[in-house]
Amino acid sequence: MDKVELDNCLEVATLSSGCFWCTEAVFQEIKGVVKVEPGYSGGSMLNPTYEQVSTGTTGHAEAVQILFDPIIISFREVLKIFFATHDPTTLNRQGADVGHQYRSAIFYHNEEQKAIAEEVIEELTSEKIFNSPIVTEVVPFKAFYKAEDYHRDYFKKHPQQPYCRVVISPKIAKLRKKFQSKLKSS
Repeated sequence: MDKVELDNCLEVATLSSGCFWCTEAVFQEIKGVVKVEPGYSGGSMLNPTYEQVSTGTTGHAEAVQILFDPIIISFREVLKIFFATHDPTTLNRQGADVGHQYRSAIFYHNEEQKAIAEEVIEELTSEKIFNSPIVTEVVPFKAFYKAEDYHRDYFKKHPQQPYCRVVISPKIAKLRKKFQSKLKSS
């Protein structure tokens, strides 16, 4: 995110929950979210391309960077939505998307985000929300590389594409049902 954007009392979260088209579509609907940028994070390659990340050899995950207003939505609430809209119990996989680039990860930007992420995982575990252990990585943020332009607003631009109808639409329906009060349109 641009420094100018962050200077306006906004915060940034960098998350990976499988395909970035899904995560972008989810967070674009949330009140207090100013911007969602699909891209790549967690690897060592500088300026990777989609094709390179798709090989699973760059160490990067498909991720989104979320610019949000913490007065409207807290980082904890962002994480509650994150965990409710993907399966954090499958290692390097989300549905049919398989590989290290589809892992569940929270790339924390400061120690407060790290502590909140660990607390939320602990709460979800103790509440037995999932039948299997949460395998989401909680790792320090290093870099974020924006995805190519054709990935931006993918669901908005291609709602009838088969992947969008089969994978993203059900996530959006679940989001709208479970987090109605958090939606921009409510």
